[in-house]
Amino acid sequence: MSHFVGTFYLILCAWVAILKPDVKSERAQMKKIIKYLLIILAIILLDQVSKGVLIHLITGRVPAFAPAWTLIPVPYLMAHVTDFFNVVFTWNPGTSFSLFRALGEAAPIVIVVLTAFVIGFISYYTFGRAQAHERLPLTFIIGGALGNLIDRVRFGAVVDFLDFHIGGAHWPAFNVGDIFICVGVGLYILNWFLARRRCVCGK
Repeated sequence: MSHFVGTFYLILCAWVAILKPDVKSERAQMKKIIKYLLIILAIILLDQVSKGVLIHLITGRVPAFAPAWTLIPVPYLMAHVTDFFNVVFTWNPGTSFSLFRALGEAAPIVIVVLTAFVIGFISYYTFGRAQAHERLPLTFIIGGALGNLIDRVRFGAVVDFLDFHIGGAHWPAFNVGDIFICVGVGLYILNWFLARRRCVCGK
């Protein structure tokens, strides 16, 4: 775990170094950037630790890298919590909420490249161009997306474990990273609507 923390710290420092030339009031802006980078790091750690605990419970170890279905070849029902919620373990070779499985064997490479590009673009916008009300939602999206991207690099697939259902109808399993992505998108839309409303009312 300390190895990954050190790696994340170096990545975050690199982001700060890249984005620094675009910062106007350097000291004040740097503090804000560091605050959001720490939020991203916290989301990644929460996401990775929650997944690591499940992997350790099943295998007795948490490898840095391993092929997903070689490490854990079948899904697991970890705990039946309520009549509508289970803790499970399943691999997702697609995207958030198990979408786009149809990409097949090319999915890991295509999604890693696409995800990295999107994260890079959102990160540039968040720290270089975004308005104040946009930054926290985008930070949530970046943190959740990075958590899932790390899974893809480590295992070739993402760990999903939160399973909500009504009877036999199950919503696709998801994880902590997915939660932050969805919350971030929801907050972004809400903030955009409120900002637009204030602008209209101010005219």
